[in-house]
Amino acid sequence: MNFDVDFARTILLNVEADPSFNGWPQDRRADAARLGISGHDEAEVTYHLGQLVDAGLLEGNTRLASLNTVMISKLTPKGHQFLNDIRDADTWHKTKERAKGVTNIGLSFLWEIAKAEIKAKLGLP
Repeated sequence: MNFDVDFARTILLNVEADPSFNGWPQDRRADAARLGISGHDEAEVTYHLGQLVDAGLLEGNTRLASLNTVMISKLTPKGHQFLNDIRDADTWHKTKERAKGVTNIGLSFLWEIAKAEIKAKLGLP
């Protein structure tokens, strides 16, 4: 399955917006309906959630991923930082434009591009 960075961004935004993903008292099952996502099947949701957990952007448990179940509890501090850097639609668009032509670019590299876009907006070297 391919990793869709736009879909991953949507997941992160939706987790952040849902107050029940606050880390207490236990992990919550995350699925398309719970996350308010349409147009993606549960396998896609599970895969992307697992990747976001493995990347350290979400705190969660992927032990039941083979059953299309991922339990998440909250965004990690790293997840909040990443999301804050890619939240602005213009920054996100420019980040993806700069990465165009590079096949299978990773989230960490996209994050570096987003940081460079933010620095450019601020006139920093």
